Amino acid sequence: MPSGARRYDPDRRQRIIDAAIRVVGDRGIAGLSHRSVAAEADVPLGSTTYHFKTLDDLLVAALHQANEGFAQAVARSAALADPDADLAAALARLLGEFLAADRGRVELEYELYLAALRRPALRPVAAAWCEAVAAALTPRTDPVTARALVAAMDGIGLQVLLTDAAYDEGYAREVLRRILRQD
Repeated sequence: MPSGARRYDPDRRQRIIDAAIRVVGDRGIAGLSHRSVAAEADVPLGSTTYHFKTLDDLLVAALHQANEGFAQAVARSAALADPDADLAAALARLLGEFLAADRGRVELEYELYLAALRRPALRPVAAAWCEAVAAALTPRTDPVTARALVAAMDGIGLQVLLTDAAYDEGYAREVLRRILRQD
């Protein structure tokens, strides 16, 4: 290939997003730069700035990708389709499975999610995640209760991560049941 010729690389953008997630996982958001991501993705520095003009653009893409797992698990849950299933128990089990599957990945997802506190560009992505999970719950409950369930699961998950405590499925189930009680 002649010097300076571009190689068609349809997966490059995705490799850059994956590399950004690995960089944040290894070094935190403070370690994220176009240069660190380019090195991790093994692409020229110009590729990262071509696909993502700013670090916020890159973080938005990374947060979109990181957010997919739990929302999809909730949406696919058989308990949502079965009106007789114990929703609190199913959600508590899902949360436990999520936290146990890959703690490093969960920590990374929360780090990206909480970065929205300081990076306004990330706020719509974080809000969309909350809305997606709440929307997945609305076949079984009203929208206000669905949002309360999301908030409680978020809080329980964050407490487990911050305190290094073992996840207590019984506690989570009881909290979620209390939210689900209709007066």
